[in-house]
Amino acid sequence: MAKRYGSSGTLRYFGSQMRLWRQRAGMSREELAEEVGYSAEMIRSVEQGRRIPQPKVIERVDDLLRADGMLKAGAVFLNRDRYPVYAVDFVQHEADAVSLCCYESHFIPGQLQTEGYARALLAAHCPPLDDETIEQRVAARLERQTVLTRKPPVALCFVIEEIALRRPVGGAQCMRDQLRHLLTIGAMRHVAIQVMPTDIGAHAGLNGPMALLETADHHRFAYVEAQVGSQLLSDPDDVALIAERYAMLRTQALNTEESARFIERVVGEL
Repeated sequence: MAKRYGSSGTLRYFGSQMRLWRQRAGMSREELAEEVGYSAEMIRSVEQGRRIPQPKVIERVDDLLRADGMLKAGAVFLNRDRYPVYAVDFVQHEADAVSLCCYESHFIPGQLQTEGYARALLAAHCPPLDDETIEQRVAARLERQTVLTRKPPVALCFVIEEIALRRPVGGAQCMRDQLRHLLTIGAMRHVAIQVMPTDIGAHAGLNGPMALLETADHHRFAYVEAQVGSQLLSDPDDVALIAERYAMLRTQALNTEESARFIERVVGEL
């Protein structure tokens, strides 16, 4: 079976290099842990390739161990391991996007998720994820949300199925917080959030979730999801097909004002 998650080889290599630099500096795990605010067991986990350290921690460790940027240089490769393999390329292009359009059928798009909603969603993953992986994925998902506040602003559009608004991921209070978060984000001038009501029936998005993005150098990509993997499309014909479906989907969904009122009603029903 194809591997779907981050490369443990990358983690092990980084961990071994950190251990060598620590030993060269004559520091124990306990001493390094105290300096960076980690536990000694956490340092052990990083050195054994079982934990991805936060970027700020990598910078601090590099400076403390006088690694001359060798550990900092590995941060970009570790960042790839914070996402499922099939999503890495899309996330990298998303970081350079000038426009992004997404359609989700079963849950709130990651760019719009609250921390509580994201954690509850990942906790329900099958097969189960360990606590460390969940925390890494939550942190990575929240980091992606800088797309909402980037300057110059990124043009953002989201179409979300009604069922995603009504499924109480994390419980009723968690979902109320999530829906209010949608209303806050939807009020931003560069963000459009549209709801696809269930009673619309057949529509252009029934083949599954999709996303479209354009980068600053005017490259256009489409991203489609499936159960055991997803695909980033760059062929102009493929991208044009997804763009046509998305354009039709937007005309079939509620407009932004109607969608905001719809979300407000759902909040009152929870």
